[in-house]
Amino acid sequence: MSIPASASAPGQRSPQQIAHENALGEISDVLLNLEHTIDRSKKALARVRKAGGDSNVEIALVEALADLQRVHKRLMQDTYYAGDSVRLI
Repeated sequence: MSIPASASAPGQRSPQQIAHENALGEISDVLLNLEHTIDRSKKALARVRKAGGDSNVEIALVEALADLQRVHKRLMQDTYYAGDSVRLI
């Protein structure tokens, strides 16, 4: 009779658990970069508006900011809040 992997060595993680933790670490790094980019985009938009800059630049920043926020939200939902379900596109 074989012993389940989780019961064979208490405190040890399975290769699948390690891979999952590594993947979540990568997602965390991407989210951090997205958050920085969102903050930087907001600052750039505020500066362009304050300086009375080019309206095309302002429009581009507004659209980019909305896209970045959508990507951030989707990445969060698809990874941290997805559970064990499989995403169907």
